[in-house]
Amino acid sequence: MRRSILALAFVLGASSLAAQGPPPGMRGPGPGPGPDDWGRNFFPPELVMQHQSEIGLQESQRATLTSAIQQAQGKFMDGQWKLSAESEKMGRLLQGTQVDEAQVLEEVDRILALEREIKKAQISLMVRIKNTLTAAQQAKLAEIRNRKE
Repeated sequence: MRRSILALAFVLGASSLAAQGPPPGMRGPGPGPGPDDWGRNFFPPELVMQHQSEIGLQESQRATLTSAIQQAQGKFMDGQWKLSAESEKMGRLLQGTQVDEAQVLEEVDRILALEREIKKAQISLMVRIKNTLTAAQQAKLAEIRNRKE
């Protein structure tokens, strides 16, 4: 039961992060295949969880994924708290009629560094998920994802 609650909490957190878009530097500047397409090579945790029977997920794989998700969740939560605090600081810096540009730019650097770390943890989790799945499981998930589109 506790695992289910943690998994649900992670899915909600991961969905929130996914809604933020691809990590910085993963947006391609022009048409055609590029960094935007990287996401097509990953399988979100919620997709794996929703179709675990269909893809034949083994207990050992489930344990590996649960551990990776729990570790990532801690990083995501910590990062979100820090990001929220820094965003509050930025709001205060911008309230006056005159704004200290140097302070604002320093705060932007802190915010961007936190966002980068969150996105890096997100990509790390996605790689771990992919590496845990067999080629056949990945093919089945890709087929499931394509059916939904």
